[in-house]
Amino acid sequence: MAADKAPWQDAAHGIDDSRQLVDSSTLVVAIDGPSGAGKSTVARGVARALRCRYLDTGAVYRALTWAVLEQGTDPDDEQGVAGVLTDFRLELSTDPADIAVVVGGHDVTAAIRGAAVTSSVSAVSAMPRVRTQLVAMQRSIIGRGGIVVEGRDIGTVVCPDADVKIFLTANSSVRATCRFVEHDDPAAGVDAVEADLARRDGLDSNRTVSPLVAAADAIAIDSTSMDAASVIAVVLDIVAARAEARSTPR
Repeated sequence: MAADKAPWQDAAHGIDDSRQLVDSSTLVVAIDGPSGAGKSTVARGVARALRCRYLDTGAVYRALTWAVLEQGTDPDDEQGVAGVLTDFRLELSTDPADIAVVVGGHDVTAAIRGAAVTSSVSAVSAMPRVRTQLVAMQRSIIGRGGIVVEGRDIGTVVCPDADVKIFLTANSSVRATCRFVEHDDPAAGVDAVEADLARRDGLDSNRTVSPLVAAADAIAIDSTSMDAASVIAVVLDIVAARAEARSTPR
């Protein structure tokens, strides 16, 4: 559970944790954006700093996709996927320092990041029934807050009333390089990774249900020339500014 008050310090921005306290007990921070922009690293860093829980909604869709493939179901077969969804049992850690994804008793934390799941997850996640059921699951996890949530439709669909909404982007070559290094697959090649990211971005941005799009009130951050620590610091500053504004008498 999140602490009632989460002190944090960012020396580079002159924030003193002895006087800057952010109440994180009901806080919801939504971080959306395309793959490879650094959402996971940033979201986990912000959650640790604020002593909040953490939810990677992409892992939920990936876990279902793993189950679909594990059962030999065609990821484009809506009826087949619906059948898998009926018996889908997911256990998901919300500890930003200890990520674990378990499906039906199987630890799939690493497996859901593999090429097979990555190539099929956009098709599975675009299905209306899938999104309806898994969004309900995500909202249940979010509950009353105290959480940093990352995904592609958090600020627009999953939690449109989030206290802070961030849309994190980076140019395509930087995103591809980051994803290439992250998965350490020399056989793939950076160009192939960039092409796959473009394919997924196109599918996710143009799907009928919950497309990848920035919420109207989201704050856009371009991480192209920033390291993770700098992005985390900016997000924490935004959280602190929002908290101060809400606590100031009008």
